[in-house]
Amino acid sequence: MNTPTRRRALTLLAAAAGLPLLDLPLMGLRPAAAVEMPTLRHWSGVALGADAHLVINHPNPAEADALIQASLAEVARLEAIFSLYRPDSALSRLNRDGVLVDPPAELVILLAEALSIARRTDGAFDPTVQPLWTLYAGHFGRPGASPAGPPESAVREALAQVGYHKLTVAPDRVSFHHPGMALTLNGIAQGYVTDQVVALLKARGVAHTLVDMGEIRAVGTHPTGRPWTAGIKAPGEDDRTLLTLPLRDQALSTSGAYGTPFEPTGRFNHLFTPATGRCSDPRFSVSVSAPTATLADALSTALSVTPVGARVLARFPECRAWRAGADGSVTALNRSQST
Repeated sequence: MNTPTRRRALTLLAAAAGLPLLDLPLMGLRPAAAVEMPTLRHWSGVALGADAHLVINHPNPAEADALIQASLAEVARLEAIFSLYRPDSALSRLNRDGVLVDPPAELVILLAEALSIARRTDGAFDPTVQPLWTLYAGHFGRPGASPAGPPESAVREALAQVGYHKLTVAPDRVSFHHPGMALTLNGIAQGYVTDQVVALLKARGVAHTLVDMGEIRAVGTHPTGRPWTAGIKAPGEDDRTLLTLPLRDQALSTSGAYGTPFEPTGRFNHLFTPATGRCSDPRFSVSVSAPTATLADALSTALSVTPVGARVLARFPECRAWRAGADGSVTALNRSQST
């Protein structure tokens, strides 16, 4: 999925007032003092090309460790389906051949969800933007590349291959309508994998856990009885938290253009507006809380590239969203919401 050097915009915090922070250090985050919680088992590593963390509240350390290993096996299984960078993955084979017969059920389920969100966001979320990534990465990967970006003619050519309505998804076949099309699931797959790990843990009796496989989802409470807590960092910064949010049976995702820039200024980056091929403003990020990490992941991507965020968000009454600025501002995107 995304490369491990992607900068994270969320940090996980302890929920208990008066206690030091529970240290789950993310990339670029200043470590905090850890709380001794003997029932908590921690794992930190890389999943789907990004920093990942798993915290399980369980009285039996051996059983907790077995649950962590089962979770990681599930992540590995799903990565073999969704990875853009493994040539043998189902997604890579689809992008290479333009058609995938007898696709894995998980790919069909996730693509159906992606297309539903694409329609509900008027195409602001669109998994077919991979040709734009290829264009920009290729342009800035060449020596002496123009700092003005690819020529408009090349952008128009790439845009001709973009459009979620040009993708057919059925249980027995996934196919593109035109040669040159390609999918990326980087704006939704990490959320889906997070949800699948949560489902696995719940099925095995875990009632209190914090799962972060690129996106965060909290189940139950922290051992103190308080909610789990996540902090939204200032865009492009590692150690300035602008907003702290309690999480209980809720997911949280942040999308920021500064996360994966193609060139030093960040003007050209991985968050594309599907209608124009232009890139999102790196001075801002969008965070979304939702019942599932899949929805939070996709919706934070969509709200990062649409000029009518409040209107789109109104179609998702179960979600809340915030826009954070590098100047330290935080704006609630829900019309009736306050920070």
